[in-house]
Amino acid sequence: GRGAVGFMDSHAARRLMAGGAHARREWWTDEHAQEVAFQALAGAYGAIALVALVQLFRIQFRVPEYGWTTQKVFHLLNFVCAGVRAGVFSVRRSLDNIRPEVVADVLMDVPGLLFFTTYTLLVLFWAEIYHQARSLPTGGLRPTFVAVNSLVYVFQGALWVWSGTEPHERGTLHKVSSLFLATVCCFAAAGFVLYGGRLFAMLRRFPIESKGRRKKLREVGCVTVVCTTCFVARAGMVAYSVFREKSGALDVMNHPVRNIVYYAACEIVPSALVLFILRKLPPRTPPAPRAEDGSQYHNIS
Repeated sequence: GRGAVGFMDSHAARRLMAGGAHARREWWTDEHAQEVAFQALAGAYGAIALVALVQLFRIQFRVPEYGWTTQKVFHLLNFVCAGVRAGVFSVRRSLDNIRPEVVADVLMDVPGLLFFTTYTLLVLFWAEIYHQARSLPTGGLRPTFVAVNSLVYVFQGALWVWSGTEPHERGTLHKVSSLFLATVCCFAAAGFVLYGGRLFAMLRRFPIESKGRRKKLREVGCVTVVCTTCFVARAGMVAYSVFREKSGALDVMNHPVRNIVYYAACEIVPSALVLFILRKLPPRTPPAPRAEDGSQYHNIS
């Protein structure tokens, strides 16, 4: 009767809902969706690497007489970091089959360390400008930069070696590595707040109003906001993934959207914005003055 029909309808509805939920679950684990996500990330990183490389060549052609300036090294590191990411994501599905497993960890972690080095180099550059403008000593800035980065690489390298020799501890060591990355990101964000804020305040107090000053003010302010936000977001997302491993795990094969959101928010979008903001080339070096016989004078330095 009607009761039987009602029962059948409700049963069919439950089966339909269950089928829909199953289909949604199937979407997350669909190999095609995963492959599309990884190739999209590889393409985005490849574009970042290409932009950084083109900008590096443009700077070199503009001022070929200078060596490896901070600006050139910054773009080179951006190119290497994004290039390695592009290569890794293009073969991401096969990484989980690599043995020993620690090799996959190294391939996934090294670009993150390079990203840290790239953007702390920018902090160093700003710190040197600020210290020179305020007649403060600058001798300890570069050794501090080298020491901090060396400590980061040595500590992470020790975790890789430990994981390689004790594979059963890999899960625990991965959590330690993630918490270490979150801490490192907090220090990077603090560096941008400290020296980006100081440089911004100093430029605002600069007495001469000019177009160049306003552009530099916007440049420092925008890069500070972008980089601080990116490192704070990364620290929060990585820490959350450690304590909520099932619901918040990052860089997992069966959640392509989570991969895209994490890497886009923490590396791709910030890199693209910073490269765009810092796109201006250095001024050309004026030619050396000529003597009456046509030969050029050269400064002794």
